[in-house]
Formats: sequence, C-alpha cells, structure tokens
Amino acid sequence: MLLIIIIFILSALVVVLGFSTFNLMKKQEKAEDIVIEYITYLDKLSRVIEASDKKLKEIDSKETFKSDDEIGFFFKSVQQIQDILNEFKVIRIKQE
Repeated sequence: MLLIIIIFILSALVVVLGFSTFNLMKKQEKAEDIVIEYITYLDKLSRVIEASDKKLKEIDSKETFKSDDEIGFFFKSVQQIQDILNEFKVIRIKQE
C-alpha cells in the first residue's frame, strides 16, 4: 500500500515537472526569437547609419557646403546629427 502511494506521488510529480519544463522551454524559445528580431533590427539600423555616414563624408569631401549661408548651416546641423547617430552603431563581433 505504501509503495502504491509513493508511486502515485512520484508519477504526479513527474507530470507536474514535465509540464513546467515544457512550459519554460516554450517561453525561452519565444524570448530567443524576440532577441533575434531585435538584433536583426539593430543590425539593419546600424547599416543605415553607416551608409548615411559614408554618403555624408563623400559629400563633405568636396567641401561645397563650407560657406556660411543657410545651406552651410543646414549641412553642419546634419553633420552634428550624424555624429550623434554614429554613437549608436552596433559593434559587430566576428564569429569563427
């Protein structure tokens, strides 16, 4: 009789622990998917920032916007915004 009670308790414990493990595994997989989506988004954003920085430096290399008129002021403002955006680039780690 005692053996049957122990087997019943252990069986119930196995079912409860199996269910909780499965539930935690599903939550972990969802969290990993969300992290992967965020990493992909940040990588795309970083690439856009790098492309705009490259284009801005290419335009600035000719120094056609060096003047003190309104266009020169606007271009300097755009350069300042780009400098701020450059701080948000994602550093890529090479995987071997």
